[in-house]
Amino acid sequence: MNEAMQFLAENAAQVTIGVLITALIGAIGAVLIKFRAFCKALLAVNHDRLYQTCTFYILTGQITTDEMKNLDYLYSGYHALGGNGTGTELYERCQKLPIVQIRDRHTEQKAI
Repeated sequence: MNEAMQFLAENAAQVTIGVLITALIGAIGAVLIKFRAFCKALLAVNHDRLYQTCTFYILTGQITTDEMKNLDYLYSGYHALGGNGTGTELYERCQKLPIVQIRDRHTEQKAI
């Protein structure tokens, strides 16, 4: 028996564990890559939704209590994923809008 085969025979458990650990590390690395991509995609979708929603509220010049609650929920997820910048700026502008009981504007308000 050559030396390599003798080494494997004597250390089969350690070699097997080493191979399994290497495979596990590779699998974990692949999962992390996919997870990061998923988070990035989720942030992009959330940013788009936040941007569209805030733009509508700002253009109409009002927001209802239910819309504000929904916006808070949307923004908290966006912010937790690391979103900031334009999303945060738009969210803060919406927080300053007049709160109405019932939405009576569905289009952009023209300056008088």
